[in-house]
Amino acid sequence: MAMTVHDVDRFEASRPRLEAIAYRLLGSASEAEDAVQETYLRWQASDVEHIQVPEAWLTKVLTNLCLNQLTSARARRETYVGQWLPEPLLAGDPMLGPADTAEQRESVSYAVLALLERLSPNERAVYVLREAFDYPHREIAAILDITEAASQQILHRAKKHVADGKARTEVDEAAARRIVEEFLAAATSGRTEPLVRLLTQDAVSIGDGGGKVPARAKAFEGALAVATFMRGLFKPSKAKRALVGGSPEVYATTANGDPAIVAVVDGRVVGITCLEVGADGIAAFRSQVNPDKLERATEHWAATEHGEPLLRAAF
Repeated sequence: MAMTVHDVDRFEASRPRLEAIAYRLLGSASEAEDAVQETYLRWQASDVEHIQVPEAWLTKVLTNLCLNQLTSARARRETYVGQWLPEPLLAGDPMLGPADTAEQRESVSYAVLALLERLSPNERAVYVLREAFDYPHREIAAILDITEAASQQILHRAKKHVADGKARTEVDEAAARRIVEEFLAAATSGRTEPLVRLLTQDAVSIGDGGGKVPARAKAFEGALAVATFMRGLFKPSKAKRALVGGSPEVYATTANGDPAIVAVVDGRVVGITCLEVGADGIAAFRSQVNPDKLERATEHWAATEHGEPLLRAAF
């Protein structure tokens, strides 16, 4: 049966929510878009007149597509070059989804998205649907073909896994900018001590280059090691400029709700570093420099106002 304009409109009304769900489940904007498009094709091929609750039907189809994707992604990530990190989304990107509650904001934070990689596909799905979108366990059970009691148990287990690895403290946009400014001042001071004072003792720094941009396969661990690395990273050199294709401009913003440093060369985002802030200081730096995972950020950057850079020609 041919799709009517009304049928298409019903799907398009659900698209923002579906994209936000898929992004949280997959950690990739491009894969989220693909999953939503496949959901549309299945909607198009279905007898929509007999679908009583389109939102529930679409969510079930999308979630199961994402679960299949997560299973195959695990195998691919075993051969991924270096560390794998999610694709960061800059402030204002609609794929970030709802941010009305602390649970919703936390569920899409870069720190938590990285932690969700530890979960099984079902744990990740239950956590996202419940924490970010407030689906009742009855509906989650129907989506995943499990019992309501099993959904509750899976959520308890997933929340424990996330909480065990979490050091994040929520900050507003103004506080995020101050944190980035303070960090950049210390990183460009030429001394290690000011950086060490900003970090927690067990701070870590992780980078994802995807084999396309050099990034250390093993994380830097401990305040001194991280501070030494960061001091060197912000020391200008011809080699670094050649690597990124020019002299970057460095901005303070937020990505996935976390304080973030964005490096831009000729309008192209070449790196996003998200700072995980704990009660005792900066607990983690997660840097995305894989160009494949920065395409959406570059598009978003070009379409938004971002003020003056904090640093020019920092590398």
